[in-house]
Amino acid sequence: MAGRARTRSPVIERFDFEPGRVLLRKYEVLSRLGSGWEGEVYMLRELATGIERAGKFFFPHRNPGNRTARAYARKLHKLRHCPIVIQYRTQETLLVRRMPVTFLVSDYVEGELLTDWLARQPGRRVEPFMGLHLLHALARGVECIHEAREYHGDLHSDNVIVRQIGLGFEIKLIDLFHAGPATAEAMRQDVLDLVRLFYDALGGRRHYARQPRQVKEIVCGLKRSLILRRFRTARRLREHLETLHWD
Repeated sequence: MAGRARTRSPVIERFDFEPGRVLLRKYEVLSRLGSGWEGEVYMLRELATGIERAGKFFFPHRNPGNRTARAYARKLHKLRHCPIVIQYRTQETLLVRRMPVTFLVSDYVEGELLTDWLARQPGRRVEPFMGLHLLHALARGVECIHEAREYHGDLHSDNVIVRQIGLGFEIKLIDLFHAGPATAEAMRQDVLDLVRLFYDALGGRRHYARQPRQVKEIVCGLKRSLILRRFRTARRLREHLETLHWD
């Protein structure tokens, strides 16, 4: 008698929670905030209090044995003293298409994704002076993460929530990636990603040739070896910005 063929569990790659949907009789979905390799982030309303929260929902195949979510929660807790990191609250589980899905509930912060904020700027980019202020806020926040012997691991404009206040920026990072313990290489990659974010915010390749000397001294043509020779740490990048001489 032939053996039965094994049926594979379906892979969830999108949750598609519609606004107004109630989860676990505790949270109302308000909107989707972003997505990444591990899952999706939604804005929720806590029904018992009316308080807005952020929920990160992990794709089950990216969270075997709940290890990814558990490591992520511990990482957020470890970084609770870093102002750039959103504060973790609790962990929940619900069934989606008959599969258990873990989600972490954190504070919701005002602002918008850097991607959307840049899209509203003239020419969909910022001028160098404003870009330097943005980079400084990011570098200062990532420096705090690195001082705690952690890293972000997935810095791009869809994982940055920005709120402009005067000349400065209030920044929050979402969707921290966990791929094992923090290493010097992981932290250096964060620095490279910061420079890439800065480059993209200024308009990328199309506008790079006309950027001032101070910008080019930071971007270094996006050459990894040159960037890391000058800025091996987020702290060095932050200190460079704070002592920058503008012609």
